[in-house]
Amino acid sequence: MKVILASSSPRRQMLVSQMVKDFEIIVPTKDEDMTLNMSMSKLCETLSLQKAQEVFEKTNGDRVVIGSDCMVSIKGKRLGKPHSREDAVKMLKLLSSRWHSVYTGLCVIIEKNGQIKKYITHDVSKVKFKKLSQEDIDWYLTFDEYKDKAGAYAVQGISNVFVEKIHGNLTTIIGLPAHKLYDILKSEKVI
Repeated sequence: MKVILASSSPRRQMLVSQMVKDFEIIVPTKDEDMTLNMSMSKLCETLSLQKAQEVFEKTNGDRVVIGSDCMVSIKGKRLGKPHSREDAVKMLKLLSSRWHSVYTGLCVIIEKNGQIKKYITHDVSKVKFKKLSQEDIDWYLTFDEYKDKAGAYAVQGISNVFVEKIHGNLTTIIGLPAHKLYDILKSEKVI
């Protein structure tokens, strides 16, 4: 069965490649709407569904389409991808010395023999950053790693030096709850 990842993220591609040898990548074109008035868990699930559904509708035959969306929440504020360097500075200052939650949605749409199934779920992990000085932030931003990352950081990248503690699944923080995806793919005999 054909497996399709609805994402341009190299991190999601890496995580899927650890479970599935051959898969396609089709990047959804719809913009993420972080302003929808719903809980963080519902929002990340909704955005994941939108990505997977868009790609599912562009393809046909027996297939598995995987969509995922990740966002950061701190003190009731949603942090998506920063729009600018200044936006990234604000986000990193907000995260400094604090715990925050990373919500990652997962949608898997499967068509097999004309039957369609949808799995929609999410996972939440918590991350605590150590205290960041302006010098720390300026140093980090020179690497441009922040540009396409929710909360302006990548736990598996250079910014891992800022992470003091993690509660939860690391792959959720990276951007795809691999443990949940594995269970779905296994239950559907995709792997």
